[in-house]
Amino acid sequence: MIIRLEDLEFAQLTPDMELLPFCSKDTDLNNFLAEDAKNYAADLMAVTYLFIDTEKQQIAAYFSLLNDKVAYDPQAKGIWNRINRHISNNKRRRSYPSAKIGRLAVATGYEHAGLGSQILNLIKSYLVTEPKLGCRFLTVDAYADATDFYRKNDFDYFTTLDTFDSTRLMYFDLKPFRDNITNYKN
Repeated sequence: MIIRLEDLEFAQLTPDMELLPFCSKDTDLNNFLAEDAKNYAADLMAVTYLFIDTEKQQIAAYFSLLNDKVAYDPQAKGIWNRINRHISNNKRRRSYPSAKIGRLAVATGYEHAGLGSQILNLIKSYLVTEPKLGCRFLTVDAYADATDFYRKNDFDYFTTLDTFDSTRLMYFDLKPFRDNITNYKN
């Protein structure tokens, strides 16, 4: 079963908003939304967006975004060189602006319906179609069990040093995505 984002209500979480129920298979993701997301919003640390199933009166999925940077790591020179190959010489730096997916969660009962990939495409499009700030990359500290999902959505590992860690730093280059959208529209 495919669920379309268009069939869900989209809302930005505010500190005074009454939260509808949300339950995913991951306790940390459930706790973030229930206990921390409003504080992050109040302190301007991250913005959380909700996809609400108004029929069932529950949150089907959510994600949070915050600022980040992709920075040079001398222990990951090979990957850094691969990133730099796609940046013109006169623009090369030791770090590049990025947005970070702080959390992305889909509620139990909505998994495997395509919501996660649709949300990633929405985030990518949001960052490049009418940009409000410079942002070359989209990053995520992906849980180890979610890395395959991000790989399927064209994210790459930033380093091999975290191969056996509980999270892996991954990135997506927004410029080719933007260029593909622009070429598609023309």
